[in-house]
Amino acid sequence: MAKRIIGTTPKEDGFRMPGEFEAQDQIFMIWPERPDNWRDGAKPVQIAFTNVAKAISRFTPVTMLVSQSQYQNARYQLP
Repeated sequence: MAKRIIGTTPKEDGFRMPGEFEAQDQIFMIWPERPDNWRDGAKPVQIAFTNVAKAISRFTPVTMLVSQSQYQNARYQLP
């Protein structure tokens, strides 16, 4: 079981949120699929996410988080 830290702040524990403008070692994206958030089965936004991931990956490694049910679809669309 994970140890819980109670009584301190993330900053006191050595965590920080880097600015968007800071150099990044890697980017994480989450593959869109939820029908309550995305129209048309998320197909239009999946194309957009693919294009964004391709553009970013020219400069920074991209890891796409994908549900098991969408894995084959994402694998087909992503480079």
